[in-house]
Amino acid sequence: MRSHSTAPVATRPKRHPHDDAPDTADAFARLVELTPGPERDTLRQEIVQAWLPMAERLAGRFRNRGESLDDLRQVAALGLVKAVDRYDPRRGTAFESYAVPTVTGEIKRHFRDHMWTLHVPRRVQDLRNRVRFARQDLAQTVSGRAPTTAEIAVHAQMSEEDAKAGLEALDSFTALSLDAELPGSEDGYSLSDALGGPDPALDVVVDREAVKPRIAQLPERERTILYMRFFGDMTQSSIADEMGISQMHVSRLISRCCDRLRDQVMRDAA
Repeated sequence: MRSHSTAPVATRPKRHPHDDAPDTADAFARLVELTPGPERDTLRQEIVQAWLPMAERLAGRFRNRGESLDDLRQVAALGLVKAVDRYDPRRGTAFESYAVPTVTGEIKRHFRDHMWTLHVPRRVQDLRNRVRFARQDLAQTVSGRAPTTAEIAVHAQMSEEDAKAGLEALDSFTALSLDAELPGSEDGYSLSDALGGPDPALDVVVDREAVKPRIAQLPERERTILYMRFFGDMTQSSIADEMGISQMHVSRLISRCCDRLRDQVMRDAA
């Protein structure tokens, strides 16, 4: 029986998960053996330089998020340095498996700690990111309109309440100055012009509520005189004619009632 020889099948080399990952295994093995000094510093710097392209590529994933790419690259480089200093090759883990989450985490920490004008809870920041990614995905499938809150919630696998919180956080990344001119304003009208000021009537409300129970305890004649004077805006002589007493008597009653009410309210406040 004639045998057929089979030629070896050429296999395509396995694609590295990070094409810009250099081979620094030997360098790391030497680095952990060296004592602090110029030789170790030089080797450490060479390793950082070798992995810098990968760090910059990771920084590029976060472009167009309100931070310049140069600043993101610096943050990524800082994360890379931390990864090089903390990596121990004797644990048997490839450096890129340790460096990628370290660099990415440093960039995310930068956004969390330095980019928000006001402190926002970590949960709200996470909701914002999930909502943003959901909107980007839905924008490719929903044409002619913006995705609804319900659609975002379903796509991001969250409740509509959380989706609303994430949408609100999308517009809260930076604060607008109160001196900023409002869109469409031609006369310099700003947000500060729309702010209200202290209302002196509020003090009157507080005083009125504080004295109300004490007024209720006055005799009926004194209550009537106070009402005609301060709520009916009647003169003392008109009150005297209405009550059938002298104007001097009306004046004394008003002064005595006001002094008593003032003393009682001040004692209550103390």
